[in-house]
Parts: sequence; C-alpha cells; structure tokens
Amino acid sequence: MQDTNKYSLGFALLGALFFIPFLGGVHLFDWDEVNFAEISREMLILKDFTRVHVNFEPFFQKPPFFFWLQAGAMAIFGIGDFAARFPNAVCGIITLPLLFRMGQRLKDTRFGILWAGAYFGSILPFLYFKSGIIDPWFNLFIFLGLYYFILFHWKKNQYSNIVLDKRMWWYLFLGGFWIGMGILTKGQVAYLVAVLTMGVYWVYQRFRFYVNVPQFLFFTLSATIVSLIWYGVETLQNGPKFIYEFNKYQYRLFSTPDAGHAGFPGYHFVVLLVGCFPASIFAIRSFFRMPEDPLPYQNDFRRWMKYLFWVVLILFTIVQSKIVHYSSMCYFPLTYLAAHTIDKMLDGQVRLSRWISFGLWFVGGLFIFATVALPFIGMNAEALKPLFNDPFAQGNLEADVRWTGLEAIPGLFLLGLLGYFFITYRQVSKARSFAVLFGGTAVFVMLTLGFFIGRIEAYSQRAAIEFFAEKAEEDCHLAAFGYKTYAHLFYGRPQGPGEACFKDTACMNRLFFDPLDKPAYISTKVHKAKPLEEMETLEEVGRKNGFVFFRRKVR
Repeated sequence: MQDTNKYSLGFALLGALFFIPFLGGVHLFDWDEVNFAEISREMLILKDFTRVHVNFEPFFQKPPFFFWLQAGAMAIFGIGDFAARFPNAVCGIITLPLLFRMGQRLKDTRFGILWAGAYFGSILPFLYFKSGIIDPWFNLFIFLGLYYFILFHWKKNQYSNIVLDKRMWWYLFLGGFWIGMGILTKGQVAYLVAVLTMGVYWVYQRFRFYVNVPQFLFFTLSATIVSLIWYGVETLQNGPKFIYEFNKYQYRLFSTPDAGHAGFPGYHFVVLLVGCFPASIFAIRSFFRMPEDPLPYQNDFRRWMKYLFWVVLILFTIVQSKIVHYSSMCYFPLTYLAAHTIDKMLDGQVRLSRWISFGLWFVGGLFIFATVALPFIGMNAEALKPLFNDPFAQGNLEADVRWTGLEAIPGLFLLGLLGYFFITYRQVSKARSFAVLFGGTAVFVMLTLGFFIGRIEAYSQRAAIEFFAEKAEEDCHLAAFGYKTYAHLFYGRPQGPGEACFKDTACMNRLFFDPLDKPAYISTKVHKAKPLEEMETLEEVGRKNGFVFFRRKVR
C-alpha cells in the first residue's frame, strides 16, 4: 500500500509538472480545439448547460460532458487557451496513476511503472494531454468501462490469484457506468467499441457465453441510465432532433471523408507506428509469440488488449474520415503491450532484437531529421515559394518567423537519447535504459513544443486569429469567406446571435449588400479574395501571410 500511494502520487505530480505548463503558450488550433472552446464559451454566455451551441445555434455533433469541463475551467481561469486545454491536463494527471494501479494489480509494481511510463513517454499520448480536444477523456472512459467489464468476467468465471473483493455485479455496473460516461462525452461509439471488443472475445471463446444475456443487459442498462442524464433530458425538452441529427452526422463520418479528411487505407497504422514512438516499436513485438505469463488472468488481459487494439484500428480504417485522433483509443492497449514486451526484456525472456533496434532508429530518425532540418528550411522559407503552386501556401511562407538554428536542439537531444539508451541497455542497466528512454522522450516532446509549435502556428493561422482578436472589443460583425474556421467566433468574442456569420450564405450576403448597423470584418484566403476585391461595398484593410482582410463600413 505504501508503494501504491507513493508511485500514484509520483505519477500524478509528474503529470502536473509536464502537462500543465505552457498550455496557453500558443493559440488553439482550428478546427477541433477552437470549435470545442467556442462551444464552452457560448455555454457560459447563454448559461445553457443542457444544449450545445455554435454561433448561438444548436450544434448536433457532440454531447456536452467535455464542454461542461471546459466551461468550468473557463469560469475559474477566464476564457482563453489555457482554460480550454486545462481539462485534458487534468485527465493526464488522473490517467497516469490509474495505469500504474491497473498494471500493479495485473502483475506487480514494476509493471505498473512500465505501463504508466510508456504512456507518459510516447509522443501522441503525451501531446493529447496538452490539447483541447475531447478524445483523452472519451478514451479513458471507454477503457475504464472495458477494464471493469473484464474484472466482472474474471470474478464470474472464478479466475484465481487475483484479488477481486467486490461482487461481480458491482464490477459490471462500473463497466456500464464508464461506458455511459463515454457516451455522454462523444457518443455511442463508446458502446460500439466496447461491444465489438466483447464480441471478438466471444469468438475467441468459441461462442461460449462467458457473460449471459441478463448480465449483458444489465451492463447496457447501466450505460443507458448514465447517458440518459443528458440524452433523456434533451429529448424530453427538445424532442428527438439531437438524436436524429447526431446519428446522421455519425453516418456521414463513417461513409464519406467528411470535411475533406480523406486518407489512404493504412493511415492509422502509420499514425500509431510513428505517433506512439517509442512504445509502438516495443508493442509490435508483443503481437508475435511471447513467453506466457505465469497466471491465467494475465494472459487473458493481454488477449483483451490485442482485441481492443485491432477493433479500434480496423473500425477507424473502415471509417472514411481519416483524422489522427480517431485511433487514439489504441494508445491504451498499445502502451500495455509495449510494457508487456519491456517486462519480458527486463526478465531476460525477450531480447533487444535487430528489428526492435532498427524500428527505434528508423522512427526516431524521422523525428530527428524533421526537427534538425526544419530550422534550416525555415531560414530559407522564401526560397521554397516557387515549389508551391498554391498562393495561400506561398503567403504562409511570408510569415515573419525568426529561426536561429538552435531549434535543432530537440532533434540532437533525441539522437543522443537513443544512443544513450542502447549503451545503457547493453552495458549498465536495462531498467535505467527504459526509464531514460521514455522520460527523455517526454522531455523531447516538451522541447519540440517549445521550439516549434509557436513558429508553426505563425505560418498557419496566427495572422487571421490576431486579426479577429483585435476586433473582440469592437462592436462589429465578423465572418470568414471561402474557408471553414471557428477562429472568428472564439477569438472575435461575439456575444450573441447575429454578430458573426458561420457557414450561412444568407448571412454573408447581408454583410455584403444589406444596410448595416455596425461595421463588418471579413477574412479570406488570398486565392479566394478576388470576388471580394470586386465588391464596391468592401474595402481591403490588410493582408498578411496568405490571408486578406476586408471591412464594410456602416452606411
């Protein structure tokens, strides 16, 4: 118990030390971060916490739980970038001790450290706790739901050598409860992922009912009751419109590359291989023949993690919209499998093979090359303009971004880190080598964020965001023409309906042609600007980094 509390507190403090600092150091990124923050801002303005709004109109694509968290943070810290990202930092502070305690329960203290450490020290899992998107909480709820369902299964089927001191119905209720929280966070996909994973396990059991129908219905009922906290109230107050529109949106995501998010069939394989470095390299080894664990429930949990991994990966490979965070549920089983491999390596049952070494150097080399080369590319940005036919991309490269060459430090750090890992593994201590590798990767991510994220944002979106932020104190109309953005809503700070246009042609036409009671400001991209340049009602007030800004005066 003393070790449990010590390491749990240690991982919580580690999460706070790495996930909270600099959350507000760069603007939120379009679309998702800005979209979600705007929903939460409007919750506070409207004081309506039962419906989700964008531009003060009902928004049918997301349930509200995550926005309750963001709105709470904004009520405490003020509306801004830091508050929008703060809930996910808290999620990280919670997740690391949870993974440690799960790993300790499954095997021992060392395994708990390995699992939590692998999650902490892998690139995308780390980054997501410094973001303002829904998925960290959504994934945590799904994983907790499946974890407690597994404990129920072990209790019911009398797996030995694991302490399960609660009744099986309690574990089953908790499984359903957390899946219900996932439904409240992002929708019914939480239930789908859990049930598909259970179904694959059922096939592995040769169609033996390891959970009977009443028990499965109890699990489903538990999830339903939790989700009805909001879905039921919403339906009673406003009818089934949200359910209908939400399901229609989910079908569109599944069947078409919505919002231009297309990708090749292996998209998520590449995302996980590269994005979850270095855990992904060790996890691959666990998919092949491995030494068995001494206890049946340990081997059973490994099977569950494999099934969960493949269910998520295959499901979102089928989905036509390819977005990086769609496969982020894989981070839990992937880091577990990485910890499993490392645990066997520490015991001498699995060796550091040439393939593992090659994978670490190859994927790590991609990050090294990118972070070393990018500063020198940035110093010569003007020379790159002829390589792009897109006027907007050429305009982006005109951003006044100062590169010194010191930005290569993260890449050189990672190069040294990999070299030190191999030397330490072979000559000093295997345990120390893994601590250095994953702890060092977390430092690499922090260094990379510090040196690069602000500069990348300066090229991509800062000009437009600063333009809208300048208008936040002015009584005016705001709009973006020819491209999708939420920046004019969150950073322009409209206080009610009718002050901004969002995906509404009739609203844009009013700003262009109808009499106005206050000035209107419109942002567009340089290759979309010609129709606005030809309008006598508009005057250009500036252009910067590929964006062109117009004003229509009051007449």
